[in-house]
Amino acid sequence: MHRRLAPLAASLLLLTACGDGASPGLQLEEEGSDASPAPLSCEEAPEPPADVTTYSPQDLPEPLGGDPATVTATLETTCGDIGLELYAADAPQTVASFAFLAEEGYWQDSPCHRLTTSGIYVLQCGDPTGTGQGGPGYGYGIENAPETGMYPPGTLAMARTQDPDSNGGQFFVVYDDTQLPVEGGGYSIFGRVTEGLDIVEGVAAEGTGSGGGDGAPAQPISILSVTVDD
Repeated sequence: MHRRLAPLAASLLLLTACGDGASPGLQLEEEGSDASPAPLSCEEAPEPPADVTTYSPQDLPEPLGGDPATVTATLETTCGDIGLELYAADAPQTVASFAFLAEEGYWQDSPCHRLTTSGIYVLQCGDPTGTGQGGPGYGYGIENAPETGMYPPGTLAMARTQDPDSNGGQFFVVYDDTQLPVEGGGYSIFGRVTEGLDIVEGVAAEGTGSGGGDGAPAQPISILSVTVDD
């Protein structure tokens, strides 16, 4: 069972149509932070893997239980390391899946395929194919979504389609205050960036390759590996 995340309307449910149309409640007046991040130093992004492992619904790990309430993780990327704190207590199924896919090496050489720079401010990653259409083969439901729909800078959350049970492998990092729709359940917050948010800000500062507000980042960035501490 693969989830199909269309570049605009379905992926993250952020925009309702191509062009300038936006869903109700989105704030389009601001264009992100005025601060200029430090210049990036990035390695050349590797080619996405030719063969991507997929799993069956039975492979979905059980939600985490007990202590600790948080665990740490690191995204090694072509532009530097991004440190994470994962909310194991608040999003036990999401963190269990994230840890499982990390241990499996699912995201090795995985490009971050989507950047949004107008009204919503996220870098979306987690599809090894780099198309925005791929998933691990299983899905699960929403956890720890904010009732207000507010996602502050540094938030780590899951991407999904209109199906609330379509959380899987794709996730996004918020780099500026972002308001997302709450209709349909919102988006699972499962952690935050503790180090390296400037890397995401630097990628965002370069804009999209098309020059629009939603598309592949002009500065390529790929995940080389993900480690989750015990």
